Amino acid sequence: METTLDPEKQKQAKEYARIRRRLWLVDTLFSAVYVLAWLFFGWSISLRTWLMTVTTNEWLLVALYISIFGGIAAVLNLPLSYYSGFILPHRFDQSNQTLKGWIIDQLKGIAIGAPLGLLLLELLYLALRVTGDLWWLWATGGILFFSVLLSNLAPVLIMPLFNKFVPLGDEHKELADKLMKLAERANTKVNGVFKYDMSKRTKSANAALTGMGNTRRIILGDTLINEFTVDEIETVLAHELGHHVHRDIPILILAQTLSSALGFYLISLALNWMIVYFGFTSPADAAAFPALMLAISIYNLVIMPLENAVSRWRENMADDYALEVTKKKDAFASAFTRLANQNLGEINPEKWVVFLFYNHPPLGERIEKAKNFSA
Repeated sequence: METTLDPEKQKQAKEYARIRRRLWLVDTLFSAVYVLAWLFFGWSISLRTWLMTVTTNEWLLVALYISIFGGIAAVLNLPLSYYSGFILPHRFDQSNQTLKGWIIDQLKGIAIGAPLGLLLLELLYLALRVTGDLWWLWATGGILFFSVLLSNLAPVLIMPLFNKFVPLGDEHKELADKLMKLAERANTKVNGVFKYDMSKRTKSANAALTGMGNTRRIILGDTLINEFTVDEIETVLAHELGHHVHRDIPILILAQTLSSALGFYLISLALNWMIVYFGFTSPADAAAFPALMLAISIYNLVIMPLENAVSRWRENMADDYALEVTKKKDAFASAFTRLANQNLGEINPEKWVVFLFYNHPPLGERIEKAKNFSA
């Protein structure tokens, strides 16, 4: 099987990455213009005023406002979502998904994401109404609680709605045994090794260690199992287990909590200013929702390079662990070379691209690290 970089695929990878960055920029600009239009044209206050003729219940008012605001945005953004999520991957031969399958996935995403998102926003507005200037502290606690809860429940409640997960059978017993022993060496308790039907959507390959506590499990895309050797898969999973060994989950949750606390505090200051500027009644005014979203988006854009840098640091440590524990540098280099070919991963992106967008080290750096590794 091929273990050298395909120059033609690298050309495609660069073009693919460039188009996706442009689409990200278009999406970001669209979101900014959409929010600013609601604020500066007075649509937000007009909608809230009209909704108050329908209901004065604060919970229902928030739900109706967010549903209308978000629903219009989703409809306007649908062509961009369709192009970036369906047309573009097919153009670069990265998708196996049918149009029907893509539509079903979108509907599933709405059916899961909309109620969950609405619940979180209702709780946020509850904090805005009852906790005064300390709402940002309560919001931080809520984010921490739901992050841990979803990390624990996603593998058993959400992910199976999109993919079928089955334990590895006898035909992959050698692989399953190796990965379970690897987990034992990392002092990680996992609830089995599972294969999932990644190929029904994409040609890309992936593997992960998901869940927390009793829901933690090793999952392998069937594209990975079909295209990679046992040693290559072992090095990929050793990297994932490295995150457990280095306690990356609690460290990153702590970092995210601190970032959320700082972010919500700064957002509360910005929101107080925008309330006066745009004439909203209070931070809990449903009409101030676009202002809240604008402040959150700006903070996320500013903090993104720092969060990516922290992530790259921890990913580098996980790569080191994988090389040290398996001693299979050739298999590691081969695995990531194969990922570059199969996933159209750009191996040497520009430094500014890495700084802004990459939460993993570039594939080229990871391959060179493996080749230069000395046990």
